[in-house]
Amino acid sequence: MEDEIPVLRSRRIQIKTPEQIVRMRAAGLVVARTLETVRAAVKPGVSTAELDALAEQTIREAGAIPSFKGYHGYPATLCTSVNDQVVHAIPSPDQVLADGDLISIDCGAILDGWHGDAAITVPVGTISDELQAMIKAAEDAMWAGIAAARAGGRLTDISHAVETSIRRSGRYGIVEGYGGHGIGTEMHQEPHVLNYGRPGRGPRLVPGMALAIEPMITRGSPEVVELDDGWTVVTLDGEVAVHVEHSVAICPDGVWVLTALDGGRERLGDLVTAQAWE
Repeated sequence: MEDEIPVLRSRRIQIKTPEQIVRMRAAGLVVARTLETVRAAVKPGVSTAELDALAEQTIREAGAIPSFKGYHGYPATLCTSVNDQVVHAIPSPDQVLADGDLISIDCGAILDGWHGDAAITVPVGTISDELQAMIKAAEDAMWAGIAAARAGGRLTDISHAVETSIRRSGRYGIVEGYGGHGIGTEMHQEPHVLNYGRPGRGPRLVPGMALAIEPMITRGSPEVVELDDGWTVVTLDGEVAVHVEHSVAICPDGVWVLTALDGGRERLGDLVTAQAWE
């Protein structure tokens, strides 16, 4: 990059300038629009490979590059995790969606050297009220975590807000060992963002931090296992999982949800930054 990007040296956390955050927003919008395009294509009879091809086409037509494809050898543009698959499932022509399934669609894009990363969980056809409530529980927890991402706070304020929201919603398992992360000129940066924990711990949140906040919950035990493909993570008890994610930037006057089409305004109201930084 032509820009010098400072870091909190004790933590190796990248701190972006206002101009760099604006460029991250452009990458985030590519991800947001791609996920909406893929969401509209989800229906019984569609394979996860077809969704992956659609996502790659959409990202490249926007002048961006899929973040995931080639990342440590990952072979696809999306992660398409169905039912008991929690995260990192590889799209396949043999995995065909059926009525009543849940699919978590994780997408990343690079635009002008900056990354966006987000995930949605989508019902396939008609699902039960129980599963619909589970999606809502994960989304509510994500937004609670985003609302806690305020300058002057601590990293685990986000973690605690996510956990508290999940516990309030029902008896869900909170997956350990996986969570959110810093994001910027790389898809995964410091710090790791847990989805549980006490508040008031970890590095202080300062303007210029960008974080991906991503709850992962299960209908049963939180225990998971990685399959032999080296990527796909599934629940150990075979129960359904839900995964959602947004990338956000911490600004002096609020938070900017970089991968939400409206910047987070509908869910967060005045917590969303009023304008680009001066």
